[in-house]
Parts: sequence; structure tokens; C-alpha cells
Amino acid sequence: MAVNPNIKIVVADDSGTMRIMFKQILNKAGYENLVMAVNGADGLEKVKAEKPDLVISDWNMPQMDGLEFLKALRKMDEFKTLPFIMATAQSDKAQQISIMEAGGSGHVPKPFDEAQISKAITMAFAGESLDKGPVQKQRQVVGGRVELNVAHIQITDHLALGALKHRIEQGDVEPVHFDLTTNLKAGWNPIQEGLENGEIDCAFVLAPIAMDLFAYDSPIRLVLFAHKNGSTFIRSRHYDPRFDSLQSFYRYKVVDIPHKMSVHHMLAHQFLKELGLKPGVPGKKAINVRFEVVPPIKMPGIMKENEDVAGFMVAEPVATKAIVAEIGNLEFYSASRWDNHPCCIVAMQEDFIQKFPEAAQEFVSLLVETGEYIENDKIRAARIAVSFLDPEGKLGLNPQVLQNVFSQPKSIRWDGLYPVAEDLDKIQRYMHDVMEIGRIIDLDRFIEKRFADEAYK
Repeated sequence: MAVNPNIKIVVADDSGTMRIMFKQILNKAGYENLVMAVNGADGLEKVKAEKPDLVISDWNMPQMDGLEFLKALRKMDEFKTLPFIMATAQSDKAQQISIMEAGGSGHVPKPFDEAQISKAITMAFAGESLDKGPVQKQRQVVGGRVELNVAHIQITDHLALGALKHRIEQGDVEPVHFDLTTNLKAGWNPIQEGLENGEIDCAFVLAPIAMDLFAYDSPIRLVLFAHKNGSTFIRSRHYDPRFDSLQSFYRYKVVDIPHKMSVHHMLAHQFLKELGLKPGVPGKKAINVRFEVVPPIKMPGIMKENEDVAGFMVAEPVATKAIVAEIGNLEFYSASRWDNHPCCIVAMQEDFIQKFPEAAQEFVSLLVETGEYIENDKIRAARIAVSFLDPEGKLGLNPQVLQNVFSQPKSIRWDGLYPVAEDLDKIQRYMHDVMEIGRIIDLDRFIEKRFADEAYK
């Protein structure tokens, strides 16, 4: 069903940066009749006055948050069925359930693009849910090899997958049990959705995203760490040590992160808390540093244009490029706070493991071998990374930039990928007990160690 592009949309978000992004993305999607509101209370008044066809709201806002805004509208007969989409960094499963129970028409986790918001709008007007449950996927088996569809995004964290693809294409290795298909995604949300509905067999994904999906019964298992270390906190160039302490500089500013459920969020939270600050997302609790979720590739540009953004934490090569462009300076490497920490993991569908254990074993073993292949020749790895991560040249990568990334102190590593439960427990305990997000899961059930056991025998 096509939605009339002339519909009137009330958009509520307390962040000026995010309101600009909303407008840009909705305009790209073809929607220009927008009424902007600065929080839920303002949004409620705008809905009453403007009588829109649709509401799109952030969740975490002062005065009245998005969930309160939604509930207030549903109490009014005039707006009981007004389509309402929550576009929010609250992308964990508990928040998604709360949105639907309160009468929401759908949700779009931040960061999102025009295709994702268009899909959400279409579904909202059709009265359909975005959460359709798992699909029954038919996997092709040709010549005894099953197609293995593995998703990733454009970051060096996922180079083991790209290097394995390169080795297969060059004839260096020839898998016996699987045919590899790599699936480049625009961001974390499509990967999360693909793992949840079963469209993706396997993914390189942020560990806390996979753990959160598992907590809500998504049938996925961790089979390997994807890498160790690799992220960087960049401080805005506007910091002046002659006048600012770090505490005063970050107070009442914004720090951008790639996803709510991420080690980036955890490590940035620890750093700011140690400065004596109160970091968090806007809501009921008093905070003085605000986290915002934005696409990694857009972080440098946003910080360059907005002095309210004091820093961001991101994977490479985005961080190094921001330093080279003099947009920001190094605050810390993630490994300086937690050496050899996990970040992304390799998550695989449980039914793939059950039906094709030989393929799962071969894939894990080849990833372990390929991690050593990368470590043994970083120059070769940098050349492979350019073609894998930037096939269309949009990121402007070159081998020298990536060699610089790989040569950083305590840089990203692709050896020693055996899944360590204690490391994941450290993440989930801090996020649950200190940050109050996520659930505690049974890591013995979540981690499928047998393939890594065999690979590292």
C-alpha cells in the first residue's frame, strides 16, 4: 500500500541534532509536511492543534517522554488509532515490547535510514506489525555445500570475514561444506532484525545486541569472538586545556555512540562516570552528559558541525579518519581501558548449527585460521580491507590509512578469538547492574563452544 507523501507528520525529539536528521531522512523518503516538537508535552499540543496523520517520536525526552506521549494520545478518543511510530535508541527487546503494549503502531531503532522509516510508515498505515516473527528459510545445498549467508557492516572489526572471502576467491582455501555469501548491511539494526527473524544465517554483530536477542528467546548462539579491541573515543577539537577540565568540557554535552547495546556505550559510560559525571539518556534520572545513537559513518560530520557534541566512540576506520581530518583528537583507545576486550561476536542461527554442524565447524575453523592470516601480514590485510569494506570507494579508504590503524598501540586483534564467558559476563553485569539496561542471560547456554574447542585443539 502506497502512503500519500503529503501526509502531515508530527515529529518529537528533544535533540536539535536529531530533529535535523529526522527532517533530512524523512525528506529523502519523500515526506516534507513536517511539524517539529521538542518533547512529548510539546508534541501533544502540536497533535491537538495540527491534527496530523502520523506521529513519529523519540522515547527519551524530558517533561514527557515518548511512551508517556503515546499513552496520553491513546486515552483520547480522537487519537486512539492515530498511527504512532517510536523512533528511538531504546532498541532492546524490552523497550520494543513496551511500545507495542502501549498501542504503538511500530518502532524504528536509531540510527535508521530512509528505507527503514519508509517501511515503518507503510506498515503503520497498513495496520501491520514490523515484528512478524521468524521466517522458515529454505537453504540451498549444491554439491554437498550449503549456502551460508553472513552479515556484516563496514568496519575493520569484521575483516576476518572479508579476508576469508578473499582467500576463497583466490583459491587459497576451498570449503567442503559451505558456500560463503557475505551480506553488507547499512547498520546494526538490519543485522539485529535479520538475526531475529531468521533471514540471516550468521552475523558479525555487537555482543550485547546478540545477548539481548538471546534473552528474549531468539534462537541464536555465539560460536566465536569476531575480534578483540578496536574502538576509539574521539574528543572534539573544541576542547582547550587552558580553560577546560575534562569534567567541565563534557558536562552538559553530547557523546555519540553506535548503538545502545554496545561495548562502546559501556566503556564511554565508565569513562565519563569516573570523571564525576552522570552520563545517560534523557528521562527520569538526572544526567549531565547525554548519549545519542547515530550511524558511525556520520559521527565525524555531526561533531564537526555541532559544538554540543563533545565526543564519540566508534570502530575503525572512522576514528582514525576523524583525527587525520582534524575533526577531533584521541581521548582513549578502548584497549587502554580493557585490554583484549571482546566487542563483536559471530552469532549463528541454532537451526543452522543443528542441520549443518559440519559447515558450522568448517566456518569457525577457517575464521580462526584467517585471524592468524591477518595477523601475519598486516600490509596484505590492509589491501584486502579496502576492497571488502569500501567496494564502491564511498569511504575513501586506502591501504596506508588501514596500515596506520593496524599499527596503533593496543590495536584491534584477530587472533585468540576463543569465546570467554567471563568477558561477556563483565559486560552484561555492568550494563545491567550499573547502566540498568539489558537482562542477565545464561552464558553457558548462549555460547556454543564445541566449534571453537575443535578449532583451537
